[in-house]
Amino acid sequence: MTEDTRVYIEIPPEEVNYINRIIEGYEYLGVLTTLNAKRATCQINSTRDTRDTVIDVLTHLPDVKVKILSSREEALKD
Repeated sequence: MTEDTRVYIEIPPEEVNYINRIIEGYEYLGVLTTLNAKRATCQINSTRDTRDTVIDVLTHLPDVKVKILSSREEALKD
């Protein structure tokens, strides 16, 4: 079984572009895809080597509330 290196998040909708720029601009930590635009849930495709850094960066951003979700299913809920 392969390790899931994706990170699922929920953020304020107005912050999607900002988070995307941070993730792509921070040495290409991952690639962000919006899963549910209404809730602003996103999937960040990272690697085994960058997953922990992605989570660390996201949880230490000032002025942006980033909720780390446990699974894709949780991110896709309405």
